[in-house]
Amino acid sequence: MFKDTVKALLDGALEKRPDLFLISFTVGADNHIKVVLDGDKGISLKDCMDVSRGIEHNLDREEIDFSLEVTSAGATTPLEMPRQYKKNIGRNLKVRTQEETIEAKLEAASDQNITLVWKVREPKPIGKGKHTVQKEQVIDFSDIIEAKVVIKF
Repeated sequence: MFKDTVKALLDGALEKRPDLFLISFTVGADNHIKVVLDGDKGISLKDCMDVSRGIEHNLDREEIDFSLEVTSAGATTPLEMPRQYKKNIGRNLKVRTQEETIEAKLEAASDQNITLVWKVREPKPIGKGKHTVQKEQVIDFSDIIEAKVVIKF
């Protein structure tokens, strides 16, 4: 019952902000509410506060004791939804599948798969030496075990 009420309040808060989307939502046995959000153009502290207020101001602490945590998906958090991949087009990802791990630039993302591109040095077909070749691979979401944005400093 409590979880349904909180979910309805969360959905209402997110309806007002179509640029934000839900990554995960849990309500623990001790009424600890945890909401993880992301946004098409990133997410700010103010965005988290707005969603938090949309939930908290509509619940009565006199009626039920709860704790509320509204956070953003961290920079090192694995990508989970197609919408997260779409917002990261142009960035480098480290994608692990059953067969291999690829670190490459995210070129495209659809609702079914992603396209990665990268350059490698390969031996020339004729003669000595190596030349640079651009590789491209399309990976279905169902084949991805884990994908993270590669952050370089």
